[in-house]
Amino acid sequence: MRRRILVLVGATTSLVLIAFLVPLALLLRTVAADRAVQAATVEAQSLSSLVGTTDRAALALAVQQLDLSSPDAVSVFLADGAVLGSAADRTPLVELGALGTSSSAEVDGGREIVFAVRDQIGGAGVIRSFVPDAELGRGVPGAWLMLGALGVGLLGLSLAVADSLARSLVRSTTDLAAVSHRLAIGELDARADSSAPSELGVVAESLNGLAARITDLLREERETVADLAHRVRTPLTALRLDAEALSAQGDAARIGAGVDAVQRAVTQAIEQARRRGTGPGAGRTGSDAAAVVRERVEFWAVLAEDTDRETVVDIAAGPLPVALGEADLAACVDALLGNVFAHTPDGTSFAVRLTPRPDGGARLVVADSGPGLSDGSAVRRGTSGAGSTGLGLDIARRSAEQAGGQLELSRSADGGLEVVVDLGGPDTPA
Repeated sequence: MRRRILVLVGATTSLVLIAFLVPLALLLRTVAADRAVQAATVEAQSLSSLVGTTDRAALALAVQQLDLSSPDAVSVFLADGAVLGSAADRTPLVELGALGTSSSAEVDGGREIVFAVRDQIGGAGVIRSFVPDAELGRGVPGAWLMLGALGVGLLGLSLAVADSLARSLVRSTTDLAAVSHRLAIGELDARADSSAPSELGVVAESLNGLAARITDLLREERETVADLAHRVRTPLTALRLDAEALSAQGDAARIGAGVDAVQRAVTQAIEQARRRGTGPGAGRTGSDAAAVVRERVEFWAVLAEDTDRETVVDIAAGPLPVALGEADLAACVDALLGNVFAHTPDGTSFAVRLTPRPDGGARLVVADSGPGLSDGSAVRRGTSGAGSTGLGLDIARRSAEQAGGQLELSRSADGGLEVVVDLGGPDTPA
């Protein structure tokens, strides 16, 4: 943008200077030539009266003095053929002057001016003045040089002013772009300079208003999520009281443990909703993937036993640090295993494998021998073909991306669904 402005201003200024300076330069040359011709004409006319009133000796002396003091060559052609002053040939213009016609014309090397006169006895004489090209163009090169310097100076001044203006515009535009990028990565406290020139200032104010509105909307969303999650605590409390009232201690303990797990999940949802969106990487912590996955598999193993599901577990020895918090990783594992139990019939076997990645982090693979997926549509948020919320695989995808990895779906060796979740290490950018 800056270069384009400079090119535009430079081209416009150059055209204006050419339109102004070229005619002025031609005018200066014409004025210089007219001045030289006028001076030669005055000198020649000063001899006109002497030709008819003085004798030849006095006339020769006057012509000689004038020829020495003037840069022009002055000659007087008398009727008897004598030539006084500078030696010169009788040119066609001199012959025309001998016939009584005064005139001037451009000749090789300069300009020739002749005046027809009469001597003392009435004979026809001619006064010739020759103005060389050097005299016709005296002072013109210097004047042209000054005009060229003036043009270059004006062009440089215009480019300097244009560069200052362009730099101000580019700086303001760059600042706006930087603020928009900061907002895009979650720095919602970023604000643009509203004192930017003209329309850019209006854009900056609008961007600041948009950032403030986004901040308000995110705050309202977080508080709404937190409030909704908090409302779940009341029925959970009632469920705990009912569990404690059960006569069978084993059932009461198991239901109580489930209620405790749900309460922890609700509390984590509230905390996560309130800290999310405060900046890039906000709330992004690490955890030991081996410990978290092992704990969640043990939790689901009880239900797998009740539903006659054969389970293959292959978890590498820890620690396996990943760039994902314990709560988020546990939610990811629960979502994947929950899908297996929700979308495959009882007795369907599944496998859970956790291996380290060569570049840091871990790879989690959950594969089952169920019917699988017809396409990858279930990875889209809110999409489900089995009457669920459609959030399971999307939760896993977002967890993988938050840890700097990715989620892949494929067909397992048994014909079911295989979900591969790559989790980056603690230093992996999200």
